[in-house]
Amino acid sequence: MGVNAKTGKVICPYCGTGCQVELHVEDNVIRSATGIDDNPVNEGNLCLKGFYGWDYVGAPDRLTTPMIRKKNGVFSKDGSLEPASWDEALDLVVAKMKEVKEKYGPDALVGNFSARCTLEDNYVAQKIMRAVIGTNNVDHCARI
Repeated sequence: MGVNAKTGKVICPYCGTGCQVELHVEDNVIRSATGIDDNPVNEGNLCLKGFYGWDYVGAPDRLTTPMIRKKNGVFSKDGSLEPASWDEALDLVVAKMKEVKEKYGPDALVGNFSARCTLEDNYVAQKIMRAVIGTNNVDHCARI
């Protein structure tokens, strides 16, 4: 690693185990990750996500704004993706979730969250599904 290299210890965000990871960063890009030997949780070991799952952080094609599929300026499954404001995107999500809940009941909505979500993201999402939507059908991909 070069002159602009540094390391930092973090708790892996992928599941609730609490593995400690040392991220090796160069030129503001995560180059690798290693487990912390003296951490009693993972004793230096990492799962596949903890070891390899950091490339998305600096990915040049990572989305930085919400996208909505639109046709003639309004939401349409047949439309093309267009940038949207956070308010517009969240309003659409809320409206569609209400529509499904009213038509099919709360258990028709299943919370299945991405492998790229952090533990905190999954916690908030499951709280929304249980407290707001009224379903316990919640899953996430914090396992391999």
